[in-house]
Amino acid sequence: MLVKNAKIIMGTEEIIGDILIQDGKFAKVGRNLSEHSEEEILDAKGHYVLPGIIDVHTHMRTPGFTHKEDVSSGSKAAIRGGVTSFFDMPNTNPATVTKKALEEKRKIYEGNSYADYAFYFGGTRFDNHAEVQKAAKETVATKIFLNVSTGDMLIEDDRILENIFRASNRVAVHAEEDMVAKAIQLARKTKKPLYLCHISLEKELEYIREAKEMGVEVYGEVTPHHLFLNEEDREQTEETKLFLRTKPELKTKKDNEALWKALQYGILDTIGTDHAPHLLEEKKAKLTFGMPSVEHSLEMMWKGVQEGKITVSRLQEVMCENPAKIFGLKKKGKIAVGYDADFVIVDETDHSEIQQEEIISKTAWSPYIKQKRGCKVLTTVLRGEIMYQEGKFGEKRGREILKYD
Repeated sequence: MLVKNAKIIMGTEEIIGDILIQDGKFAKVGRNLSEHSEEEILDAKGHYVLPGIIDVHTHMRTPGFTHKEDVSSGSKAAIRGGVTSFFDMPNTNPATVTKKALEEKRKIYEGNSYADYAFYFGGTRFDNHAEVQKAAKETVATKIFLNVSTGDMLIEDDRILENIFRASNRVAVHAEEDMVAKAIQLARKTKKPLYLCHISLEKELEYIREAKEMGVEVYGEVTPHHLFLNEEDREQTEETKLFLRTKPELKTKKDNEALWKALQYGILDTIGTDHAPHLLEEKKAKLTFGMPSVEHSLEMMWKGVQEGKITVSRLQEVMCENPAKIFGLKKKGKIAVGYDADFVIVDETDHSEIQQEEIISKTAWSPYIKQKRGCKVLTTVLRGEIMYQEGKFGEKRGREILKYD
């Protein structure tokens, strides 16, 4: 395949060029690769071509909650949104907290995901550090909850926390407010890389900034909903009071602004959607925490480009390059020779409203319905195969990244 007329970010430079793909890899990137014109041509028509988005924080509800979402529907929604790789969290049913549960989850995923994928492993209050150690090399990180969670995954015992940190290659933590500082202290003590999920408060950013200045290997994630939505949006109607509930909760406009600045200046490192789907009728019936987001994360984040809050280059870093670097994916995250040919073509001039009827996810709703998108995903390619274009989906299926990377 030869991608022609692609607007590509290469370091600090933006070029209109061509991309040659062979055997599922990027083979050449340059201004004019006309000598390869015999290849299948995909014309980008001057639109931006980004590496495939890596969503480092999803809940695909498989196994145990597949009436809300399953690996097929969730990954299809991801591909529609330009996400070619995603990491799935462990709080399923059964939870991914034993090697046996991980193996069972793998079997369910195999051949059923439209995108490539990887798994988190979960720590528990019963001190499963021996299981964590067994799974450490086969998962992207150990997920620990320092604030309220489901099941047995909230850990309050410092000894158990330290055991699990030490057994892990890297640790991802749900920590809010002062628990962010506690997570950083544990990372310093155990010398383990720390990934802080869904940062939502200006106060939390100060903990991260100080830790980075001290040389702690700590990374911060922010969700699109904590950038674009706040408590004023949540309190608008009785419906939004139910729909726009998540953990951590939406905060203030001031926090929105602080998060954007932190993303721009490198205090925050990644965008993770925390895609946590519940059906429309479930959200209407009772208070449930979590919102779908994987399908529109790139299209919403491009609004930040429109509004001058983030550059395209920085967007590519936080949605593609940094996730691969932080989690050790050697063949993902860049349009560069030898990397997996995962990419997305977007129309940066399309600012149409997001409509409910376009939604692929089982949830059948989005917190961004009726909002204008910053761009529109035109084509998503996974390892050289077109997986989404003009409303049609490809036949190829994704694979577990860590088995092949």
